[in-house]
Amino acid sequence: MKCPNCQTENSSGATHCSACGASLAVNDQLGAGVKAVSGGSIALGKKNREARIKEVVDPSAIVSTRTYNGVIVAVLLWGLLVNYLLCWKVGSYTNVFPTMSPIVFIIGYVVVAIIGTIMTNKAKSPAVAFLGYNLVVVPFGLVISTLVEAYVTKGQSDVVTLAFLYTVLIAVAILATVIVFPQLFEKIGKALGAVLIGLLLCEVILLIFGVRQEWTCWIASALFSFYLGYDIYRSQQYPKTIRNAMASALDIYMDLANIFIRLLEILGKKDN
Repeated sequence: MKCPNCQTENSSGATHCSACGASLAVNDQLGAGVKAVSGGSIALGKKNREARIKEVVDPSAIVSTRTYNGVIVAVLLWGLLVNYLLCWKVGSYTNVFPTMSPIVFIIGYVVVAIIGTIMTNKAKSPAVAFLGYNLVVVPFGLVISTLVEAYVTKGQSDVVTLAFLYTVLIAVAILATVIVFPQLFEKIGKALGAVLIGLLLCEVILLIFGVRQEWTCWIASALFSFYLGYDIYRSQQYPKTIRNAMASALDIYMDLANIFIRLLEILGKKDN
């Protein structure tokens, strides 16, 4: 079966092109180039991942696997560097917005993060996609830096160090698992989404009734670890474009950030 995107011959039972990752079920081409297909609506989360896998892209936008993965690593490291600098130089978000209430800041972050996510996933220009990535990373970095400053102020800087080291160890272990057992993460997307929704609802209910949530932190850290593996695996299934590389970097960044935050909570409570 010939890929409609890059014209590579694939086996008859293949569903995605072995060369560019495009869906072999899509046959409509427009002239010499093929326009990206996104489903016609803004899709986030699981739907967005599915849209990225099925999209057909202009063959000229496809880059080599080495370049694609290099962009993922570079953009991811940039986000982590930004977070480190915010923790080191800025501290609490109140140092940047001294008169802003936490509720206003959270609402502002959610709005900016949604806009940034949409820009990263839908932008045609790599520059716009990178801007969207930073619209998520910078305010989220302020959230992380606020948490880190709180632990340091309480004399729990060792908790921050341990949480960072454990996050790195988890990331390395998950990456190794994806490389050795990629099929493990192939069909867990639906299950992960259902568990995440259930966990969020449970946390909201427990928060309303003032119940301690230590066990939910353990579940969440495990859940985002699986999400990390799933997103690393999925990153290799998308058409290898610069935009998809940045979108994959954003997925992986959010997984790592959530693991780090949950580990901070777990270790902080143990220290207390």
